[in-house]
Amino acid sequence: MKTRLAVFFAMLGFAAEVPALAHHSFAAEFDAGQALRVTGALTKIEWTNPHSYFYIDVKDESGNIVKWTCEAGSPGALSRRGFKRGDIQLGDTIIVDGYRAKDGSHLMDARRVTLPNGRIVSGASAGDSGPEVPGRTP
Repeated sequence: MKTRLAVFFAMLGFAAEVPALAHHSFAAEFDAGQALRVTGALTKIEWTNPHSYFYIDVKDESGNIVKWTCEAGSPGALSRRGFKRGDIQLGDTIIVDGYRAKDGSHLMDARRVTLPNGRIVSGASAGDSGPEVPGRTP
């Protein structure tokens, strides 16, 4: 019985830890000193919690396609900021301003997204401790 109880509490502890590992602060993964802008065709969207992800194909200086992953806030947070699911469709060309991942991969924190119609929406997570200086262009 003690063994079963110990296993139960160990599993409970692990289950409680998994969501904590999935969510992170801006500073843990992104570099506020590496602001960038990418423009590309939307290839995939994941409206998930705690972050949504947009995948875009971007042409580099040589004309090669580079696949970028853009991390944004949760679907609810984006919706409250006026960024709705119907605002973008696969194949749309979007502009994403944000900050590159510290590891140099093609992952970025999407601070601002310019939609195909020219409207600009916030893609940031609320309270993520990332750069939020009014008037600053990432």
